[in-house]
Amino acid sequence: MIKARSIKQNDAIVALPNFRNIGITLRILLISNSMALLFAFSQASGWADVPQQLMQIVMLLTPILLTVLLMLWTAQPWLNRLEYRRGVLAVTLSVGLVTLAIYYLIGVLYQPLLGENANFEAARYVILSMTVSSMLLIYFRLRTLALSHGLHDARLQVLRARIRPHFLFNTINAVLGIVRIQPRQAETALEDMADLFRMAMSDARDLVALQKEIQLSRQYLALEKMRMGDRLDVDWQLQNLPDDAMIPQLLLQPLLENAVYHGIEPLPQGGTIKVILRRNGDELQLKVENPCLPRSEGRHRGNKVALSNIRERLDLLFDVQARYQVETGKDFYRVEIALPYVTERPKLKERST
Repeated sequence: MIKARSIKQNDAIVALPNFRNIGITLRILLISNSMALLFAFSQASGWADVPQQLMQIVMLLTPILLTVLLMLWTAQPWLNRLEYRRGVLAVTLSVGLVTLAIYYLIGVLYQPLLGENANFEAARYVILSMTVSSMLLIYFRLRTLALSHGLHDARLQVLRARIRPHFLFNTINAVLGIVRIQPRQAETALEDMADLFRMAMSDARDLVALQKEIQLSRQYLALEKMRMGDRLDVDWQLQNLPDDAMIPQLLLQPLLENAVYHGIEPLPQGGTIKVILRRNGDELQLKVENPCLPRSEGRHRGNKVALSNIRERLDLLFDVQARYQVETGKDFYRVEIALPYVTERPKLKERST
């Protein structure tokens, strides 16, 4: 049975980091090597001894890091199925075992293992590696929590943006104007509006099929077209789009809404929104461009809240693998987004707080 949740309830994402994400890997490497430098300072007897201590640590740290990262990359599907605490335990124990194995296999190359010192050094490095692993997992957990709070606010703001009175009243009035003379078109418009509101009220964190997002955006533009008539045109350029691609929910539609309200509507003659979607290797590229009033005529700056929401969601879902760029010219506004080509929903577990 599905439990009802309040729109004010904050859902904290409880999941291990995606070890196949380049941004996650880069952060692990940067933080681990920074800690190695601090440990070298703590072990050194003077400035001249720091490079030697650092070299010894790095010679052991590098194979451990590479082995652990490769192992976690391979085990990611299995880790996704684990409950969060079990996943943390599995990762931490794996790091400790890899550290122990590598220390006894190659540690002798830079520090001979003699008597009781060998066991002490092994225990020290295992404890240090597991401690660093735990700290990294805590860091990623806190980072996800911080982003999820922003995502929760983004969901509320997206909801408010979808239920804006201006859009709602104008659409209803347009439907009332044709309900008698064009009942079929009026029925289709109401169905499109219902689909749009249903999507707005659903969970904004999940990925949806790209084709579904395109269909929703077409329905939204059909409603605006009914309201604005010939003043609104859309040039769709869909190139090499896979049927199984997934993108963040409500990614394209807010960009189009921004283009309509802050680009096309203020123009007396209207204009054309250009929408380009294409796959380039392992990447999906999205571009939305619209004409707008020249800066000298008091151009509206647009809905910065909606655009910042999109940036936050891309950061949470894809980290550095997603790119977001806005370009403004004398009489045009363009948003370009690049994100990884993924074919399945992220398996994020949720906990109510």
